[in-house]
Amino acid sequence: MSHREREQRVERNRNERTDTERPRNERTERENESRLDRNRTEPRDRILPKERRNGNREQPPKEVFKVDREKTCPLLLRVFTKMGGHHSPEDFRGTPPLAVEGDELQIYTWKDATLREITNLIKEVRRAARAREARLTFSFVYPDSNGRYVMREVGSLHSTRPGKDDNKTLHELRFQTGDFLDVAIYVK
Repeated sequence: MSHREREQRVERNRNERTDTERPRNERTERENESRLDRNRTEPRDRILPKERRNGNREQPPKEVFKVDREKTCPLLLRVFTKMGGHHSPEDFRGTPPLAVEGDELQIYTWKDATLREITNLIKEVRRAARAREARLTFSFVYPDSNGRYVMREVGSLHSTRPGKDDNKTLHELRFQTGDFLDVAIYVK
């Protein structure tokens, strides 16, 4: 048997085996390609697709929740504001919550409304929120399984400067219809 015939026979056997049966010492096509790439004169990052360069992986695009505001009915968002801090969860007991009655704003909006949009609406009504150094912190208030109100902080915005929580939507923050929004306004 000649050398050439032996190589052809080995190649046929190699092709008949599945990948799991292939011995470790045999090179795969990918390994052969990478060996060939090393012999090229161009830098390797020009050869690889963009998403594989330097180990970077592109993140899948974030799914954006969008509401057709022309066709969808807005929901009532009950907003309670307080200077210098949040209300306590006990203040929301009763129907309607009487302890926070004078601090309430009623806003009709959609679930794709951002915290920045809500801040701008609050600034129209509350003079303190318009201050140049005002900071607003947002919390959802909702009843737990035992009927007691609990508070969950969801974001913080500066009155005039952009921040990381500006584009958070009510949907992303897991707002449910019927939750209250408690807003603390801090002015320096």
